[in-house]
Amino acid sequence: MTSVDELPAPPPTRLPAFLHTRIGGLPRGFWALWTGSFVNRLGTMVEPFLAFYLTGVRGLSAGATGLVLALFGLGSIISQIVGGVLADRVGRRATLTGGMLATAAAMLALGYTTATPALIVLVFVLGLTIDAFRPASQALLADLVGPAERTRAFGLLFWAINLGFAVAMVLGGTLARAGFSWLFWIDAATCVICGLLVWRAVPETRARRAEREPGGLADVLRDRVAVGSVLVVLCYGFVYMQCYSTLPLAMRHAGLAPSVYGFAMAVNGVGIVVVQPLIGAWLGRRDHSRVLAVGVAVVGAGFGLTALASSAWAFAATVLVWTLGEVLFAAVSTAIIADLAPAHLRGRYNGLYGTAFAAASLLGPPVGGWLLGLAPWSPWLVCAALCGSAAAGALALGPAVRRRRRALAP
Repeated sequence: MTSVDELPAPPPTRLPAFLHTRIGGLPRGFWALWTGSFVNRLGTMVEPFLAFYLTGVRGLSAGATGLVLALFGLGSIISQIVGGVLADRVGRRATLTGGMLATAAAMLALGYTTATPALIVLVFVLGLTIDAFRPASQALLADLVGPAERTRAFGLLFWAINLGFAVAMVLGGTLARAGFSWLFWIDAATCVICGLLVWRAVPETRARRAEREPGGLADVLRDRVAVGSVLVVLCYGFVYMQCYSTLPLAMRHAGLAPSVYGFAMAVNGVGIVVVQPLIGAWLGRRDHSRVLAVGVAVVGAGFGLTALASSAWAFAATVLVWTLGEVLFAAVSTAIIADLAPAHLRGRYNGLYGTAFAAASLLGPPVGGWLLGLAPWSPWLVCAALCGSAAAGALALGPAVRRRRRALAP
């Protein structure tokens, strides 16, 4: 096994200064991980269209589909914790590759299952496997890239994931009309490609057993700074999930066609692809906690302004506002977890981080829909208040995060 300190330095680069500050100086292992993640997201077609598959192809009712998707979300929560533990105990590379191969197998099994009980079980199994790679991927990046460059590296990974996902949504919608089996096969194939690419091209970065310090999940839960940071992420995640559930309902209530929602969400994808490469290097030179607080506050402002929107362009403008905040949040939130986590517990720390998003995906849609039923403006004011509280929490945690970063930097 090769330690991080023993990894060969990348060859000298002749990139122009503009490009070098944005993509230069990162190790080969990072770019293999980046490429694998991009390919994987290009094939992310089953999860976004799973509700359509369950109702349109397998004939489940809307209520039954909601319960099955809740099981999927529960599986995702469990997978983050299990994936984090495995990343620390078995290895980052083995966990990521194993999770990808298991996801591919679950995809194909689900695509060819017709019996409803087996279908329900396999959706839960898919939830258990589909996010197991995430803690390993984030821990691997933190191992490969030093603290000074992590914000830029996480930002580039976020950019690749969103670009791949944007393409996948267009292709998935087209292929679904030809038959859902295409979606299952392409998703499974890209999972296999990602897993094998990481296995072949990325070194294992977990310390040897004899060199690892003792520790477990209980140590992560006793870390009050980390738990506080994850609560900030949970508030942000709850608000962010409204764009997939409450926002289309609000636009429908405003008398707008579904195509308008597609246009508004396209603004989100284009905004990320354009903005992130321009400001990623600049964000790396700023204090992470302050950037996180500003990002969460801007997201809250964007969702809060949705209460005033009634036209297509007004909704698109609010999406653009919270997209800017999303770029800030995504660049530094995982970097903060990397700053807080000891190397031997990075998988578990990132697993706890991932559970915040998984829990938000379970809580956000039903609560947002309930708030919308109370009053058209109520979910957006709650979103603004939640993000305001989370931003204040990020600032309050800032001094402790900075102390931990200085302590763990060597």
